[in-house]
Amino acid sequence: MITKRIIPCLDVRSGRVVKGTNFEGIKDVADPVEMARMYNAAGADELVFYDITASAEGRSLFTDILTRVASEIFIPLTVGGGVNTLDDFDRVLKCGADKVSVNSGALKDPALIPAAAKRYGDQCVVLSADVKRVGGQFRVFAKGGREDTGRDALEWIKWCVDNGAGEVCLNSIDTDGVRNGFDLEMLDAVAARVNVPIIASGGAGKKEDFLELFRHKGIDAGLAAGIFHQKLLTIRALKEYLNENGVEMRL
Repeated sequence: MITKRIIPCLDVRSGRVVKGTNFEGIKDVADPVEMARMYNAAGADELVFYDITASAEGRSLFTDILTRVASEIFIPLTVGGGVNTLDDFDRVLKCGADKVSVNSGALKDPALIPAAAKRYGDQCVVLSADVKRVGGQFRVFAKGGREDTGRDALEWIKWCVDNGAGEVCLNSIDTDGVRNGFDLEMLDAVAARVNVPIIASGGAGKKEDFLELFRHKGIDAGLAAGIFHQKLLTIRALKEYLNENGVEMRL
């Protein structure tokens, strides 16, 4: 059995960790370097760092904060936001990231996925897909959930995996920050089409949500922000609960 992963997420805007609901109503939470240090000690399996306004503002990712975050942790770090070229991949990796997450940049230039996979390896390329239901269809959004691309999300995700994306982080805009559970319908639809690790993002509210998530085939990791940031649930307590209920975790 493959060990499942618990991944806290740092959504960073203007140098601070923030949190919202359905990608809106963004509020300040904390300093990213302090939070990275805390999660490294708390037993997180990995950490995700998103510069959430880089694409919408048409700028590069803040590398100074990223470098400081990377220096504080000893777990894998995935970084995204404003990644549009191979040079951006190179810059982020040199700051200490282990994997690079790409969303809007790949939507603008799909060739970025196979080019990055060829240069850095599939395992380094994470497709971050911001997905929302529109007229009964799963639609992929760009620019931090602000722009409906009109693309069918399931077709887009499958194309990216077939062309070099080694992992998928599926962000459900519909369940983001709502804390009523992960978007299992959306996750099942993606898992039926790809055979790479899938990270579920959006909707975690309690430990039972993770247990239900990991009972679904093809889901490798649960990502959350608010419940960990606000200390409503500790990573250690969550992992112990999951282990006790038959989900293999690294303690």
